[in-house]
Amino acid sequence: MKAITVALATASLSLFCYSASAEEVQHVRLATTTSTYHSGLLDYLLPEFEQDTGYKVDVVAAGTGKSLKMGENGDVDLVMTHAPKAEANFVEQGFGVLPRKLMYNDFVIVGPHADPAKVAQQKDIAEVFKSIATSDSTFVSRGDDSGTHKKEKGIWQQTQMEPNFAGYRSVGQGMGPTLNMANEMQGYTMTDRGTWLAYNNTLDLEILFEGDKNLFNPYQVILVNPQRYPRINYQGAKIFSDWLVTAKGQQLINEFKLNGKQLFVANANEL
Repeated sequence: MKAITVALATASLSLFCYSASAEEVQHVRLATTTSTYHSGLLDYLLPEFEQDTGYKVDVVAAGTGKSLKMGENGDVDLVMTHAPKAEANFVEQGFGVLPRKLMYNDFVIVGPHADPAKVAQQKDIAEVFKSIATSDSTFVSRGDDSGTHKKEKGIWQQTQMEPNFAGYRSVGQGMGPTLNMANEMQGYTMTDRGTWLAYNNTLDLEILFEGDKNLFNPYQVILVNPQRYPRINYQGAKIFSDWLVTAKGQQLINEFKLNGKQLFVANANEL
């Protein structure tokens, strides 16, 4: 009987190992924002997910606009983005399914310590943008149709001003390179707090404005519609999405810190 028990246990272990091995070769393609990527969050989360499930996540870091476009083309299995209106349109047009709240942080305005546009003295984000434009200070825009860029364009619309002043620089880059350019030019830029915390030790800039309700920065995870693209790895994408909103996934998001500071707040369970 003992020999049979050992044999059954060995067979079960072999089956488990084979199953795990089979799962390990399955890849999930994720398109996400450069702000998420540069923060280091995925480097923190993915080893845990891959260990738990055997799946491998291949990450493509682009702006939200480009990430959603990859989803529209069926080039990825799911997206993790931060532009609510564009995301709603993505789902309404039938490209995405099962949108889920994931986490949030906020945007901040950073700039030179001298603060020539007196940004720190302004009462709201619209006044901040006006003060930068009217002082003809340097403002470095991502200019890449990312979620950050979409947010910036929305704020310019609120000001009823066109960002065509001499100091406006549209660079078509991700958040990290944009911060580096703002630092080199000693200009202002708008950044998500996560990337700022990842980069600020190397920059001669500081946060000059924060806390406006219009700077709220929510992230969602959305699966690409398998009815439109049946060859995508919908099963793997859903397993990843499900894992992100589990108690473990949400706890890991909350625990992720840089220099002792929390970068994101998990909110999958918020109504």
